[in-house]
Amino acid sequence: MTTDVPKTAIVTGITGQDGSYLAELLLDQGYEVHGLIRRASSFNTERIDHLYQDPHERDVKLTLHYGDLTDASQMARLIRQVAPDEIYNLAAQSHVAVSFDQPEYTGNVTGIGVVRLLEAIRETGVETRLYQAGTSELFGDSPPPQGPTTAFRPRSPYAAAKLYAHWVVDNYREGYGMFAVNGILFNHESPRRGPTFVTRKVTRAVARIIAGLEQVVYLGNLDAERDWGHARDYVRAMWMMLQRDEPRDFVIGTGEAHTIRDLCRVAFGRVGLEWEPFVRVDPRYFRPVEVERLRADPSAANDELGWRPQTTFEELIAEMVDADLADHGLTIDQARERAATVTVAAQ
Repeated sequence: MTTDVPKTAIVTGITGQDGSYLAELLLDQGYEVHGLIRRASSFNTERIDHLYQDPHERDVKLTLHYGDLTDASQMARLIRQVAPDEIYNLAAQSHVAVSFDQPEYTGNVTGIGVVRLLEAIRETGVETRLYQAGTSELFGDSPPPQGPTTAFRPRSPYAAAKLYAHWVVDNYREGYGMFAVNGILFNHESPRRGPTFVTRKVTRAVARIIAGLEQVVYLGNLDAERDWGHARDYVRAMWMMLQRDEPRDFVIGTGEAHTIRDLCRVAFGRVGLEWEPFVRVDPRYFRPVEVERLRADPSAANDELGWRPQTTFEELIAEMVDADLADHGLTIDQARERAATVTVAAQ
């Protein structure tokens, strides 16, 4: 549904998985979208290249701006310039394992960066609505299902930084009357997921094994359980949260949990292979502090937002495997034919 006067949104982290799907959704809704991207010596916009418009064209709906969450003055200038109806903060150092190696950087961007953004909104006086991307990692080792009343027990520097951001958003909402909300999103994946995340690591390995480029994939804790959904479904929940009359935090997930073993079984099974011969456990991929079980209680989002996932776990993994096969010029039928000739690497 569109309006005569289009809404305007700022999306930080627009070049990431979620940012690209959210940009698609907002553009389909008739928004003018302004994306915040970090300056780099190489191009990092491949996830949104299909949305790019030459700024010299008329009626440009997507505009990119350099900046990041460590630069408060740039964020304030952008908010003042654009006067957005909505801001979606998806930018973060979002890799859990990396956060143990770079805890200070993670805290600066993922935690303090949100304060900079909130202060930029407050000081400019622009009336806008803020969505802050939370994470199921907030719950840590609290027993599942995890919902709005579950205790937070973060088990990584990333989760701790996100917890700080969560409470700061709630404080600014209550203290300054801002329309600011947290979406506590459980794991969400897609073919656009980065290759270092476990789902994409597995589906990419399936394709490379079929293509003869790898023989095995090395993983960590195979017994860890996660609630996995499709990023395309989850960005829809983000948008729905900012369309409400009153701000409220929501937990977003499928309500189903699967282990890393399940992930391997479904991904390798997609091409007709048993997974065990191709998977090796490497202790280096275990976290210093493990989160064993995450499963959402999304009942409030189901009832109050009317949101439900539209993609099953099996459909998600199949889509990811098929996309990674396509990167090697292979269809699923060709991959299944090749599977019969794949040899198992020696133990």
